Amino acid sequence: MSKAHQDFIKLLYLTTQRIFKYMLKTKEEILNSYQNHILVQQNLIQVLGRKLNNISFSRLGLFVAELLIVALMIQQGFHWIFSVLLFIPVLLFLMQVKKQVKVQQELEYAKQLLWIFQNEEDQVLRHKNGYSDGKNYEQEQHPYASDLDIYGPASLYSLLNRCKTVKAQDLLARHLGVPLSKTEIEERQTAIEELGGHIDDTFHFRAKLQAHQPEQLRNIERKLVHELPLQLHFIRHRFLKSYVLLVPFLTTVFFIAALFLGGLCWNFFALLLLFNAGLTFLNLSRINQVYSGFSGSANLLKAFSGTIAWTEGISWKSAYILQFFKGANQQVSVSAKIKKLSSIIQDFDARLNLLVASFLNLCFLWDLRCCLRLSKWYEGSSEQILQGLYRISQFEELICFATLKYNEPSWQFPVISSVFGLKAKSLGHPLIEEKIRVANDFELQPQATVDVVTGSNMAGKSTFLRTVGINMVLAYAGAPVCAAELSLSIFNVLSYMRIKDSLNDQTSTFKAELNRLKMILGHSSEQENAFVLIDEMLRGTNSRDKYLGSKVFIQKMIKQHTPALFATHDLQLSEMVSAYPEQLRNYHFDIQITEHQMHFDYRLKHGPCKTFNAAILLKQIGLSLTDEESA
Repeated sequence: MSKAHQDFIKLLYLTTQRIFKYMLKTKEEILNSYQNHILVQQNLIQVLGRKLNNISFSRLGLFVAELLIVALMIQQGFHWIFSVLLFIPVLLFLMQVKKQVKVQQELEYAKQLLWIFQNEEDQVLRHKNGYSDGKNYEQEQHPYASDLDIYGPASLYSLLNRCKTVKAQDLLARHLGVPLSKTEIEERQTAIEELGGHIDDTFHFRAKLQAHQPEQLRNIERKLVHELPLQLHFIRHRFLKSYVLLVPFLTTVFFIAALFLGGLCWNFFALLLLFNAGLTFLNLSRINQVYSGFSGSANLLKAFSGTIAWTEGISWKSAYILQFFKGANQQVSVSAKIKKLSSIIQDFDARLNLLVASFLNLCFLWDLRCCLRLSKWYEGSSEQILQGLYRISQFEELICFATLKYNEPSWQFPVISSVFGLKAKSLGHPLIEEKIRVANDFELQPQATVDVVTGSNMAGKSTFLRTVGINMVLAYAGAPVCAAELSLSIFNVLSYMRIKDSLNDQTSTFKAELNRLKMILGHSSEQENAFVLIDEMLRGTNSRDKYLGSKVFIQKMIKQHTPALFATHDLQLSEMVSAYPEQLRNYHFDIQITEHQMHFDYRLKHGPCKTFNAAILLKQIGLSLTDEESA
């Protein structure tokens, strides 16, 4: 067997084991895994904290040593040995600074990774998520978003979101707002499965972006595309460019000459430092412009480099992920270019320390040198850098769904059918805690029907409609759904549930209802694949008009062959089945009453409801109905 063949078998085995492990974990095992990771990170943070303290004491000792050498030099008079001794603490101090930066970065990363695992623990135990809840994407006029809790607090977006970049958040919001095509849904399912095989890597991917503020990536992109080319123009001046390149050599030569020859050489060395100070001061405003927007972003750029390097280092198989690299030059590593930029900005950040910046600028024109390095980097950088940065957002968005699948191992990917239909087994609401969630089976007929759902208050009618709708949204985003099985065709969901009046728009509840109905009628008449969810229609008018309006609406849906779930308290609407035995079906959620106590099982049953609870609820607040009134 050839080595290549052996490597292939090994890779296949490891991949299979990783996917097998990913699929078989129980929710309890997943929670234990998060808690173990939390303990590891907490211990690591303590170790790194002690390291930082030791380095701080070392830096203080070196500073005191430098002061003692200066004092000794003043007392004993000048000697070349003191000149050498003066630089030893400085060099050791710089080494400690570099070591401190490294340990500080490790500590920050450990804290970020700890936050990731703690957030997942909170999500599993308490449905709490520290990422944005997508409130800024809320739209009252959206066909279903407000009714189905897609954006905002305690929403589907809040459950899913693991994105830090604005573009990733926009992608997630877009994919929850409009159904994708059958091909794209199936490709995303495969991609999510593949990412699930690298789930541990995705935690590190997210940790590297944790310190990133949503707008930072957008600001860096604007800096690279629109601002930096003009800001770097000054450093390309021939004299300035040549002198900046030459100054480290001049500083070294003059210093050695002064050290061994003394006399005038020290004067020339001092003049050189003075000239360097003047040159830096004259270009300070231009330097500040170049540095603006990059300040303190070295770690962020390094994180971007690390995340992109991870995406570049895996031989992805799914077509959906491979399209993220479409048009990319495989011979050019975008991550290496961004890492180089990070290195330049990290050196540039030396100006944040006044003592270090003074020394480096006097001796080496450090700020101007960083500008020159940045100019060379920009001239040789690829246009693919922006594509590489966008790739981060694409992976972020997809990781949201891979994390959902990992955290909810019992959820299944739906089958997307080309033929009209919807068939669900054990369909539950994803935003209800598993321990209190009640799942139901439901199936559409081969032809479109209007399914009237009657039932008592609080029996589960509205929740059932939202359960069907929100799982359809998940399915059309390529995500796993909260069901044992789900097969469905692609529908355009239209909902009518939470109707609000508006004082600002001078819109009454009834007018808002009419506007919503107009939207649904318009969309459903134009779209062959509309699916309508109605919860208690026309609440803002009298009972007779409410019944007649609801009846006409149901007839309209039947005539259009538009499938609909219609929740109502009005039993008269269930009687329409006699006129439309093939086009209308009755379902209900009932209530069990024992000793004037209500018990709900939240199970969907066939036929109209026979038991209601209004009289009991009114009695609980002090209003008793007589037998005649309640009849």
